[in-house]
Amino acid sequence: MDQARLLNWRSGLRTQGKSLVVTNGCFDLLHAGHVHYLAQAKEQGDCLLIGLNGDQSVSELKGPTRPINPEGDRALVLAALASVDAVCVFAEKRATRFLEKVQPDIYVKGGDYTLETLDSDERQAVLSHGGSIVFIPFLEGRSTTQIIHRMG
Repeated sequence: MDQARLLNWRSGLRTQGKSLVVTNGCFDLLHAGHVHYLAQAKEQGDCLLIGLNGDQSVSELKGPTRPINPEGDRALVLAALASVDAVCVFAEKRATRFLEKVQPDIYVKGGDYTLETLDSDERQAVLSHGGSIVFIPFLEGRSTTQIIHRMG
């Protein structure tokens, strides 16, 4: 979903009284840990939106050999999951501007984060609009980095 359509969709959710859950990330190689995490995120509210890091920001975050899959492919695979209502690609390394635009009711992050380690600008973007932040534990032993190491 492009950002212009996203804002209309978000407005419609508010009108319908539906809560918006948002998470974000690279989701480079989709695996069971991602699927489990996204299913749990969806349980936090009515609709789940994924903010997907664009290709350039994935390279900046993960290194020059990433992403393995281009953003269009990653978005398509995520959008096909039953737990996911929408996917929107954003270009920046941090989700701050994206979060300011969509104003989630609930922002979900993985259990490797805490309120103290979450980017302060992202935290403020959520809390300043009355949103809450939920941390969901990861499935042990499931990560894209581990998969890549096993392949190498």
